[in-house]
Amino acid sequence: MSQSVPFNRIVLAGVLLATGGLAGGCSSIDRLSQIGEQPKLAAIENPTAQPGYKPVSMPMPSPQPASYNPNSLWRNGSRAFFRDQRAHQVGDILTVTVNITDKANIANQTQRSRNNSEDSGVTDFIGSKTIGNPGTAILPGRILTADGTSSSDGKGSVQRQEALQTTVAAVVTQLLPNGNLVVEGKQEIRVNFEIRELIVAGIVRPEDIQSDNTIDSAKIAQARIAYGGRGQITDVQQPRYGQQVMDVLLPF
Repeated sequence: MSQSVPFNRIVLAGVLLATGGLAGGCSSIDRLSQIGEQPKLAAIENPTAQPGYKPVSMPMPSPQPASYNPNSLWRNGSRAFFRDQRAHQVGDILTVTVNITDKANIANQTQRSRNNSEDSGVTDFIGSKTIGNPGTAILPGRILTADGTSSSDGKGSVQRQEALQTTVAAVVTQLLPNGNLVVEGKQEIRVNFEIRELIVAGIVRPEDIQSDNTIDSAKIAQARIAYGGRGQITDVQQPRYGQQVMDVLLPF
């Protein structure tokens, strides 16, 4: 027996297909206008002025009064005699060393089996043995007989190995009340018709900044690191918009 597809699902599928077609059409127009040209680099923009930018709010300790040492040429936390060269205020620049070497190997196996059997009957029902045929034919015999068997066998494995080593300059975009710095850096490199972009953002503790004004990515809290690209090679590797929509809608 065939099942009819609900009308609302058909309408939803049509709307999604139309939306995907419009989005793909706009993207196609942009790509057609760039035929024979290299992909354009993004303009240098203020990270805090972006539409999706939100200031970072973290739990902060109670503010402590600043202590000063009169008649002293040395400043607490300074690594240089005359001036601390490390980033410490909004607009300062520091170098982030991205060093990611991630390797994971996970294997899981699950087996389950269960057998059920139910049997219930009546041997004599209100003197059924004294009643001859055809009366005994309409009297209940076995009231319930049920058997059930279920089993499952599942296996899964994950093998992943990632490595990324590079450096990027980041700008201090916010100074938190406890002295920690919110940094964000973006780097774009164009090679032929492909742009590689690296984005780094997170929260930095001033004490973790080295004397040469560098910090390792492993010491960045709430780190957000993205490394990808856009251009002709990326376009070929991505499936078409219609295929992506059908992958979401089709249940098989």
